[in-house]
Amino acid sequence: MSHQDQHLIETTISSKQSFQGSFMQVMHDIVQLPDGSHSIREYIEHPGAVAVLALDDAGNLIMERQYRYCVRQVIYEIPAGKLDLNEDELACGKRELLEETGYEAKEWIKLGECLPCIGYSNERIVYYLAKGLVYSGQKLDIGEFLEVVKQPLEEIYEMAISGQIPDSKTLSGLMLLYGYQKKQQGNV
Repeated sequence: MSHQDQHLIETTISSKQSFQGSFMQVMHDIVQLPDGSHSIREYIEHPGAVAVLALDDAGNLIMERQYRYCVRQVIYEIPAGKLDLNEDELACGKRELLEETGYEAKEWIKLGECLPCIGYSNERIVYYLAKGLVYSGQKLDIGEFLEVVKQPLEEIYEMAISGQIPDSKTLSGLMLLYGYQKKQQGNV
């Protein structure tokens, strides 16, 4: 934090775990606000995740359709998964791309990161562009059901703009990919 932000900083007074799940926990903190008053902050501690924008040589993006229980919908999204304890981010991206889609990539480019739910979670998602794709066979986890879809990137951008893709992880990744492409073309 820079010195100029000090008037915005909240200070933790106490912190306790309210719930421990299989990979995340819910925290209940009491904080001191910048004006000296106190408030409660409840949030999810998340191990972080990696998302992959896998682009084939023909300009198709590898996407997934997966039922997401929390929103009770089949969602169109990019491959992604949570980081295992002490796992390298790139290793996670490679693992998730292979497990979920069956593709491996010869080239990996880090695009950036986002904080998707800053109001109630510390989750951080790192994004990679995967190129030079080779199909070697899907290796889904037990209990994982999804459909892999290969679609022209321009169609995916149109779907995002029209609201057909509501997943924030995917929308953020598409924005990072768009910026990367513009930079490569010298348009940024």
